[in-house]
Amino acid sequence: MFHQVDVLVAEYADLERQLADPSVHADAGRAKTLGRRYAELGPIVAAHQRWKTLGGDAEAARELAGEDAAFAEEAVRLDVERETIANRLTELLVPRDPDDDRDVILEVKAGEGGDESALFAGDLLRMYLRFAERQGWKAEVLDAQESDLGGYKDVSVAIKTKGAPAPGDGVWASLKYEGGVHRVQRVPVTESQGRVHTSAAGVLVLPEAEEVEVHVDPNDLRIDVYRSSGPGGQSVNTTDSAVRITHLPTGIVVSCQNEKSQLQNREQALRILRARILASKQEEADREASAARRSQVRTVDRSERIRTYNFAENRISDHRVGFKAYNLDQVLDGDLKAVVEACKMADREAELAGGAA
Repeated sequence: MFHQVDVLVAEYADLERQLADPSVHADAGRAKTLGRRYAELGPIVAAHQRWKTLGGDAEAARELAGEDAAFAEEAVRLDVERETIANRLTELLVPRDPDDDRDVILEVKAGEGGDESALFAGDLLRMYLRFAERQGWKAEVLDAQESDLGGYKDVSVAIKTKGAPAPGDGVWASLKYEGGVHRVQRVPVTESQGRVHTSAAGVLVLPEAEEVEVHVDPNDLRIDVYRSSGPGGQSVNTTDSAVRITHLPTGIVVSCQNEKSQLQNREQALRILRARILASKQEEADREASAARRSQVRTVDRSERIRTYNFAENRISDHRVGFKAYNLDQVLDGDLKAVVEACKMADREAELAGGAA
């Protein structure tokens, strides 16, 4: 049992030797990659060692049980603990999402519903910003296009951990489930007769790419600059500070106008562009390998929703995992933990079932 762990134990020991070599740390990118893998294998190696130790201790207790009945009780206790460790080790050995340690770039886009959809996009943005605050993460608005009534037509936010997260506990591990269409049912502020309307906003979550991972050749870029504008199209800047970058090989287009500096907008656009290129490469690799990676809805169609926010009933429903709760006001204030945990649990159960099949 757990014979496959021997390979991982050997890899762990090799990583430990490499990380002890000062020359390795001259290459920051390589050192970070090795350190990340070392931290990932640590819990597996520790659990396996504990499992083996408990097995030896339980066997010794059974041998001594003939001389002292107390050892028989000790053997039973050790067997129970060993079974618990075995279950934990089984979970640790299930292949996990390699992006779980990453920070993310999250985009919210208004969809069907006009101004009401844009207002709801603003509500979703606030929800994610408050959730990030509760988690101790840092959030930075990279670009935003406001609507006339104060919502958002389109907004991009970078969300990152402060310091190095525990293995598998980065921002992506929690927010990757947010990608898709979010539907809202409520009486819009523009509705004079009190009728409930349904509208939708789309959320796209991308693991943020580091420069060393995604090299963008300047010769592959077409960069256009233009004058930024505010709600309703009015000019808010007298200089050409807004930037639109087109990645010619992929056709990916990113625009940023949030900053007053053209240079800052260019840097923000490049961050988003690298994340989109990384996501595109991963999706292509998944298709080639026929991997069952969770897809995110790119269109903002009310019929393809992952979640519904019903204001009249103060209810939130996640249609993928059957989650339902009547604390919508708290969720919109950033209390997303129960929803995220339900998605994580369903994902984990599916992985375990797939591994057992």
